[in-house]
Order: sequence, then structure tokens, then C-alpha cells
Amino acid sequence: MSTVADAQSALAPTVGAERWVVRFPDGSPVNIARALVEMAQQQPYAVAIKYPHGIDPHGKVAYTHYTYRQLDQHSDVIARGLELAGVGRGTRAALMVKPSLEFFALTFGIFKAGAVPVIVDPGIGLKPLKICLAEAEPEAFIGITAAHAARSILGWGKGSVRTLITVGSKLWWGGQTLLEVKAAGRAALEGAPYEMADTKAEDPAAVLFTSGSTGVPKGAVYQHRTFAAQVEAIREAYDIQPGEVDLPTFPLFALFDPAFGMTTVVPDMDFTKPAEVDPQKIFAAIEDFGVTNMFGSPALLNTVSRAGEAQGIRLPTLKRVVSAGAPVPASTMERMLSLLGDDAVLVTPYGATESLPVASVDSRTVLGETGAKTAQGAGVCVGEPVGDVQIGIIAVDDRPIARWSAQLLQPRGTLGEIVVRGPCVSPRYYNREASTTQAKIPAEDGSFWHRMGDLGYLDDQGRLWMCGRKSHRVETPTGPRFSVPSEAVFAAHPKVYRAALVGLSTSGSRQEVEVPHPDAWSARLTRAGACEGVHAEVREAAIVVELEASAAGTPPAALFEELKALGGAHPHTADIHTFFVHPGFPVDIRHNAKINRPQLSGWADKQPRP
Repeated sequence: MSTVADAQSALAPTVGAERWVVRFPDGSPVNIARALVEMAQQQPYAVAIKYPHGIDPHGKVAYTHYTYRQLDQHSDVIARGLELAGVGRGTRAALMVKPSLEFFALTFGIFKAGAVPVIVDPGIGLKPLKICLAEAEPEAFIGITAAHAARSILGWGKGSVRTLITVGSKLWWGGQTLLEVKAAGRAALEGAPYEMADTKAEDPAAVLFTSGSTGVPKGAVYQHRTFAAQVEAIREAYDIQPGEVDLPTFPLFALFDPAFGMTTVVPDMDFTKPAEVDPQKIFAAIEDFGVTNMFGSPALLNTVSRAGEAQGIRLPTLKRVVSAGAPVPASTMERMLSLLGDDAVLVTPYGATESLPVASVDSRTVLGETGAKTAQGAGVCVGEPVGDVQIGIIAVDDRPIARWSAQLLQPRGTLGEIVVRGPCVSPRYYNREASTTQAKIPAEDGSFWHRMGDLGYLDDQGRLWMCGRKSHRVETPTGPRFSVPSEAVFAAHPKVYRAALVGLSTSGSRQEVEVPHPDAWSARLTRAGACEGVHAEVREAAIVVELEASAAGTPPAALFEELKALGGAHPHTADIHTFFVHPGFPVDIRHNAKINRPQLSGWADKQPRP
């Protein structure tokens, strides 16, 4: 058993980790929209947002825009109108509006009024969407015409919604249109400055639902201090400067841009299908507006980089590419960087809806050092802690933990569940007490640790390595197998686009898994270091692969023999002998990058064994 001192060495950073308590104390005025007001004063005529608006006479995408002053003024008018409509400080408002100039003005208007936007991805499906909205208990519903029609017919928010605002044409459901809200707000202000709601650091700022990759999405409660801390952490981590131009392919990330003084160029794309983006529109936007910063999920970057490589595209203005949602394959990094200038970098922040960012690593580190270890099954290095975030590793245990203790911490190099604490971590889930109890570990000083639900370890440099979701581990007769380390071995095959670890039903027996702490990472991955005694179904580990497009039609038998040989070269994959080819992995709607392994497991269980 390790000593407390040994366990404490797993914690990083160890100095200055409580600065955020002083920086955003309870009772202090904090609101993410204040950053917009400040930037509107500093650079009123700088362009805040460019949004695609049809095709010009030359066949190019045309854009309309708001300056910082215009965005500030429009959001002031909306904020006042919302207050008159009954949507004020503390009001939970379901927001179902497509990306547009109005979406950004409306969102900042909601923040200024002190209301709490409830944001759910509509692509999660009708049944989960209804569950999420029932849990969130929105008092207002602000949506496009189609969203209101669905709400009215399917009963979304029934029993809690009392205020209806339609962005577009209002039909049979009553309420007001956004145009009416703005008219009322404009008349009430009569040119006078708007006084923003006096929100405090600890006040709820938003309810943001997770992507649902591990079940029905949960609503993470953001406080105003959460947003403020995220802005500071991102600015410091990536040295973002006023005057930069951002191309966010996930619209919600654009809400941070005004705090950085950046110009947002919203691309012409279907945001629910980033993997199917038209690369030419991305290239054109970057070249037309001198984009310096871009966010893209790994799936989007894969599509864009392949097209760019094939066409010999060069994007010299782009100096920073940010990617999140899933690990970025080294091959995708290399292709994307080949389109950029020599000083450009691709960074991958690690985190989740509940806590972002936690850690970050850049392409130089991955391609120069850690990527080779990843290909051998060491997990994915997601870098060092960002800002004031603390990272620890605790034993793998599926049960709730009632109270935090330093005794929970495992020594560096031990694989376990990742836990984090800091200003960017949301304090709870809305109306999900059981989920909050499962995910949060309260400490005696009033703070808490969040269980990421991911497995990983800290290396001797204090860098975090991620080894997959805890719920995606497969308990086998010889010990657990972990998704990311296992999949990386087989994804190295040149014909494989991506691989997924799944568990196949065996006898259905259950046994207690209890193993010692190993030392070397290769042994750790075969013997499930840091597992406490937990009951789990014993299953057979198998690998499902999705092939590269160029490998379509490859004879499965020969491929499987080659995959078996790859696995045999590594201790933690040597006993995986069952493989399947899937035509296209099920992925999340948000980033098209998170593999739905439970769904794949169900599919594989129904297939004939090779």
C-alpha cells in the first residue's frame, strides 16, 4: 500500500491550485456577457461575427455580420424584451435555435438578463430529448417554428413552461415572436443604456447537456464563475490575442470569442454532421478572412485534411487548430499540419461538458514523443493540467464515494479513474441527484472532486494519459481490457480507419475482479492496475474495425490474421482473437467522433463468430 506522501505525488499542480477560490468568491459580480460589453467599448467597429447568408453573384458564400457594438446593442434590446416577457434572472429557458446572427445576440441577451439557457442537442433523439427537457424544467421555451411545433405536439416541457418565444413564424401555440420581444425591449430602453442583471459568481448561468455518448444526456449546471474561469484558462493556455479570427465548427464554442476580442467566422456547414463537411467551404472561409484559429472535431479534421492533402492546399494564416471530442489520431495531425505554416500547431484540450478544459497537449509533443507510445497501447497523452485545475487518479470503482480523502489518490504511474477539481468544473447535474452523487466527491473544505468517468494515469512528468471510458472497459477471464490502449494497436494497421473494443457475451457469469497494482504500463494494461473489488460481467474481448475507404473489399480472413499478429506483439492484446468489420461506426451527433461502443457490442454479439 502506498503512503499518503506517495499518493499526493499523483496530484498536479501542487502550488497555487486554490487561486480560483479568491479569484471568483461567492457574491462577486460575474457574467460572461460583461466581456462583450467591454469589447464593444474597446473596439466598437471591429467585426464580432460573420455569418453565411446565401451565395453571391460569383458563386461564393456571402456573409452578413455584426460589429461588436451592434452585437452588444442587439443583445441589450433582447435582454430588456426578455425581462418584460417574464424571462429574467434565474429563469430557465430552453433554447432551440439554429446558429445565426440572431442566435448569438439572443444567447448574450439571455445571459445579460440573468436567465439560464438550457441547451440540448436536438439530434439525440425525440425520447431522450423529452426526458432532458422534463428534467430541466424550463420555465420558458425559446425556439424556431419547427421546435415549437414539436414541443406542442410531443409535450416537451409540459407542466413547467409558461413563456413561449418563437424565432420565426408563430402558429397555434401563442406567446410572442422574437421580433415582438425586440420591439418591446427597444421601446422600453428608448436609447438608454441597459443595466445587466447583477449575477453573482455562484449563480447558475446555464444548463448544458452532455452528448449522451454513455446514456441519456445529463444537464451540467454551469455557474457564472465556471464560464469566467474557462475563458481565463483557454486564453492563458493558447495565448489567444484580440484581433484574431476564429472559425468554430461547433457553434457554442464561438460564445467565448467576444471575451477574447476575436472575430468569429461561422462556416457554411451542417453542424450536426461535421464529418460530412464540405472542405472547400472551410478552405474558402479561412482564405477569405485570414482565419488564425480553428476548432474542429477529429472527424471534421480527418475530412478536411484528406481533401487538403489531395489538392495541395496551403493555409498560411491558420496558426492554431484546436480539436476536442475524442483523441486525434497522429495521422490526422500530420495531414492537417501539412496544410499549415511551419510555426502552426494543433492542440487537443482534454475535458468534458462537466469540466473543460482539464489538460492540453500539442502536436509537437504527440508527433515527437507520445504518439509512438500511443500506437503501442500506452493510452493517449492528453497533456498537463490547464490553469488552476488539479488532476488526481483514484482506484477504479463503480460505486459512489461519500467523502474525499487524500488516501484515495494513487501514486503516479498507476492506472485508475481520473478525478479533477478546479474552477472549470460544474458543481452538479440538474435534477439528477443520483448522477451527482455518483460523479462528485465532496471534500471537507466545501470543494469537490469530479469523477471524469475516464481511466488513465499520470506519468513521471505529471502529464495525463487517457485510456478510455470506465464504462467501456471489458472484464475478461484474465482481467480487464481498456478501450483506447487496445484499439490503438489495431488502428495502426494501414487498412484500418478506426477500431473499437467490444465485449461479447460468454456464460453471463459474474465474478469479483480484484488485482494488484502493476508497475510498467504494459503490465498495467493487462492486469487492470488500481481496480478495487467490483462485480462485473465477464465477457470476451473482441475488436470491431472500420476500414479506410481505399481498403473496401479487403478479404476479412486475411485481414483478421494480420490483426491477430498485431495484437500478439503486445501483452495487453495478445489474447484478443475475434474481429469484425463494420461498415460505419455509430458516433455522437455533436462531434461525429465518439464511438458508441455499447451499440457496437450489441451489434457484434449478433454476428456470426469468424
